[in-house]
Amino acid sequence: MAERLLQASRQRRVKAMTAAAGSAGRTAVPLLLCALLVPGGAYVLDDSDGLGREFDGIGAVSGGGATSRLLVNYPEPYRSQILDYLFKPNFGASLHILKVEIGGDGQTTDGTEPSHMHYALDENYFRGYEWWLMKEAKKRNPNIILMGLPWSFPGWLGKGFNWPYVNLQLTAYYVMTWIVGAKHYHDLDIDYIGIWNERSFDINYIKQALTQHRGVSGIPCMLRRQGHKIPLLPKRSSHLRATESRMDNENISHNFSNRIMPMQGCQKVLRRMLNYQGLDRVKIIASDNLWEPISASMLLDSELLEVIDVIGAHYPGTHIVKDAKLTKKKLWSSEDFSTVNSDVGAGCLGRILNQNYINGYMTATIAWNLVASYYEQLPYGRCGLMTAQEPWSGHYVVESPIWVSAHTTQFTQPGWYYLKTVGHLEKGGSYVALTDGLGNLTIIVETMSHKHSKCIRPFLPYFNVSHQFATFVLKGSFSEIPELQVWYTKLGKPSTRFLFKQLDSLWLLDSSGTFTLELQEDELFTLTTLTTGGKGSYPLPPKSQPFPRIYKDDFDFDYPFFSEAPNFADQTGVFEYFTNIEDPGEHRFTLRQVLNQRPITWAADAYNTISIIGDYKWSNLTVTCDVYIETPEKGGVFIAGRVNKGGILIRGARGVFFWIFANGTYRVTGDLAGWIIYALGHVDVTAKTWYTLTLIIKLLLRLWNCVLPWSEVRRMFAPLTRLAVHIKKWTSENHFYTSSRGAFVFPPGPVLLWHAERQVCLDEHPCEFPEEWLGCHWNALL
Repeated sequence: MAERLLQASRQRRVKAMTAAAGSAGRTAVPLLLCALLVPGGAYVLDDSDGLGREFDGIGAVSGGGATSRLLVNYPEPYRSQILDYLFKPNFGASLHILKVEIGGDGQTTDGTEPSHMHYALDENYFRGYEWWLMKEAKKRNPNIILMGLPWSFPGWLGKGFNWPYVNLQLTAYYVMTWIVGAKHYHDLDIDYIGIWNERSFDINYIKQALTQHRGVSGIPCMLRRQGHKIPLLPKRSSHLRATESRMDNENISHNFSNRIMPMQGCQKVLRRMLNYQGLDRVKIIASDNLWEPISASMLLDSELLEVIDVIGAHYPGTHIVKDAKLTKKKLWSSEDFSTVNSDVGAGCLGRILNQNYINGYMTATIAWNLVASYYEQLPYGRCGLMTAQEPWSGHYVVESPIWVSAHTTQFTQPGWYYLKTVGHLEKGGSYVALTDGLGNLTIIVETMSHKHSKCIRPFLPYFNVSHQFATFVLKGSFSEIPELQVWYTKLGKPSTRFLFKQLDSLWLLDSSGTFTLELQEDELFTLTTLTTGGKGSYPLPPKSQPFPRIYKDDFDFDYPFFSEAPNFADQTGVFEYFTNIEDPGEHRFTLRQVLNQRPITWAADAYNTISIIGDYKWSNLTVTCDVYIETPEKGGVFIAGRVNKGGILIRGARGVFFWIFANGTYRVTGDLAGWIIYALGHVDVTAKTWYTLTLIIKLLLRLWNCVLPWSEVRRMFAPLTRLAVHIKKWTSENHFYTSSRGAFVFPPGPVLLWHAERQVCLDEHPCEFPEEWLGCHWNALL
């Protein structure tokens, strides 16, 4: 191996004995040339005494939830470019692992992801975008490891309880259909399956239910197709349909073919079918929460210890507990990072990718999240490896965590091994080394400072990093390596910033395998025998643009590629394209809220279903929407503007909400929960009829010459706003609007929202202005 490396080095005619970081001035020279400059001892990299743990890879999470929602709406070529930066080997992040959410219809951080089984007899393996994303990842890297993990579950599994373990076999069956469906419909082999993200685990569920792919008997057999023939997906449709504001127990039927139906008494068929599908290789990771109590439970239960392959912990702070190590199982940081993708976020990632193994023997680190492709004002905005949140403009940003990831991912592969000789640097920072056992070696050195490497969690105790010289000595089978390629990153000020820059290679023949690096803080070096690394690039994407000020969608698609309409981000409930075959006219193509019961929640889902779209900064706007209420008496629908929050905070969302209900009432509220009521009354509205709702929100107040500072003015009151709401009814005969005289406007004049006391002033009920307002002149803008 050494002779081959030597020959390759000579062919490239690389005779330099330094590694210079361009204008940054970083140097790496043989120890013999700078021995007097080295105050500390050398760091030995040796495999003579064997190797450390097997490396399992670096990855990222799509989901938990809806974090890739806007990515699918990007036009080409920009969507493919983003995917290349994430998954293409030797191009960008070059990820080894993709972990996706098994959609469960519930809010799971930044939105909901649809389940493949909304109801017990409903199966659709084309909902959502995770199937598509896994295929795109596999297309670029056939060896990528795929993982699935539930955050929420559809409500039918709980049988009235907010708990997925009511019927262990039924929940296991649900998860297994997802695995089988991935293979049957998309030719995707799922490598790892999780239990329930950051929530309680059930020992019997893990042992008896999920281990069915290992031959445990007593599990209902799957994979019997129904004989009737129905098109794989129904034709979809347009015009916003029936956003049922409250989920009830109405049964909504869906016709999909190739359903996987449970059968009894066919355990042998199950084993053959699962083996045929490759599911005998699916491994279990638990419990995607803390190290305890899962580690202690495994030590106390030999059967549980046997069936779990990997212990996965979230945000471990690079450390483990004693029990986890005693299990002798693979240890993963199965969710980490979760930090804004600035250089501080990149520093966080660079530090934990090394120190998760050094401090905690973790052989895989999975970042949440893959790509920040959701509205930035939702929780944890820009906490992805890169940012792609503008499909309407095509703009995206390749952030620094992409290139920090590349320092490890491009020069290692799952199946390599860590050296035992890894650790911390004398003056701060750390180093790891990995080998493929065939003579190749990769060394990653990081010197991330405390200030510039804080992750969002957990608390990071203070440490110091300072200027130093670090000498490395290659021994064992690495002693004859003739040359190392050098890649360099410097985070911080733009004038000294470098991202994944290839430097001159390091020639070792005349230095007996010894070299020295001069290290400053916030640097990252990769030294490797591999010559395949590359910093991929494309022409700059289009410039950033705000969401279009005029936007409309008629949902007119016979066979949409995705189940969701572009740019809509479901926050509670699931909105899907639906073909209204009973209406051949204007409302044949619709968007329908399809859930009829509350899911087993992971977060604080709202009690009213809601999907958001648009620009958070909009103040003056008009929202017009055709709506249809399906449920008599109890059903309802709303449109809204100025909605101020979403994601896991959606239950407390404020804004302007215009509601109509099937019982013939309307309401205008200042919040999604309906506690702040501006107006209510009766109106001619019933179920099973189309209406056009219009909400107009217009800023009317202009302030100038204020003796009070603007911050104080904003504290006292919100600007004067006019609200107008209209209802127009569609006739069943001609599908035209009825006379506008049948509509009403509320209110005829301005509404004043006084922030401090939630005071509402209508024309007929004028408000008394507080004395503090006397210092300001104001007038109405019509």
